[in-house]
Amino acid sequence: MHLAYCTNVHPAEDLAGVLAQLRDYAGPVRRKLGVPRLGVGLWLSRPVADALAASPAEPVRLRAALDREGLEVVTLNGFPYRGFHDEASAKLRVYQPDWTSDARLDYTLDLARLLTGLLPDDVSGGSISTLPLAWRTPWSAEQAAAAARNLDRLRDGLARLAEATGRTVRVGFEPEPGCVVETTAQAAEHLTGLDPDYLGVCLDTCHLAVGFEEPAEALGRLDAAGLPIIKMQASCALRIDDPAVARDELAAFDEPRFLHQTREQGTAGTDDLGEALGGGLPGSSQWRVHFHVPLHSAPTPPLGSTQDVLDGTFRAVLGGPVARTHHIEAETYTWQTLPPDRRPRTRDALVDGIASELAWIRDRLINLGLKEEA
Repeated sequence: MHLAYCTNVHPAEDLAGVLAQLRDYAGPVRRKLGVPRLGVGLWLSRPVADALAASPAEPVRLRAALDREGLEVVTLNGFPYRGFHDEASAKLRVYQPDWTSDARLDYTLDLARLLTGLLPDDVSGGSISTLPLAWRTPWSAEQAAAAARNLDRLRDGLARLAEATGRTVRVGFEPEPGCVVETTAQAAEHLTGLDPDYLGVCLDTCHLAVGFEEPAEALGRLDAAGLPIIKMQASCALRIDDPAVARDELAAFDEPRFLHQTREQGTAGTDDLGEALGGGLPGSSQWRVHFHVPLHSAPTPPLGSTQDVLDGTFRAVLGGPVARTHHIEAETYTWQTLPPDRRPRTRDALVDGIASELAWIRDRLINLGLKEEA
């Protein structure tokens, strides 16, 4: 079992920035935890992937930096293609290019090739998470057919890579609110028939909770569809039991960088928190917001988190005789998008926060019967 944290918490859009992440954050987190090595789930934007592919020396330099800091990479976050933007009008850009586009296919296969060179010497397989086909609109039969062709080409490319390198990289499509594949039921509808040797699902527990899905039932749907869990992203959503008394507190989470899809059980939901606060949801029962709050530290009441869904997913995925996945990634990126009064104010405070989250997960895994690496 490999546990990592997603480096989107301090995104970098060039190789120098990625190397600085490892030196300034990931290495100090490892030392804070007192472990011999620490997993990181790298995000390599399209420009960074291009730079690494253009020169044989650059992947060697990246691997050397990982080794120097006592870090390992077995998984990449291949969902965002390019950098993040602060304009509200740009929020949907994270879903572009989608799986109807050759650009998305090429980027994912480039990441797979890079990952085979970054894997530790004692690891034969890696994983990449990616978007669940596309944003839900527009989505036509022609677009579905184009995406299906690209998924076939993805499988063929991953198979050729495994044959050439002896290392298997698998890709997990990550159901997300608002996308073509938002729930595990939609995963079964749109992704059944994928080759499980190379393709499956990335199970994000924040997204699972926002959709009011029960973990055991969700896993049952994936099993019935023949969809393996390539990777689990450990995350908690923002929960509001009584929206009517929490409007001011909620407004602080309506930030410009990401969509914060909001759901109230029994409704279609809204694509952003601001829409919900503006009257887009009835507000008569619990809301769940696509906002990844810290795992180990619930927000101050009247706000809460879906930590119970994360715990239930851990039990469903890891509580049986066989682990349902071997890659777990803590999705900590919204440390940087928390309201200012809740955000770590210094680099040391951010390091402490990430280390605390990872220690919290480690304790959960040990309680489920796993043992730490000797």
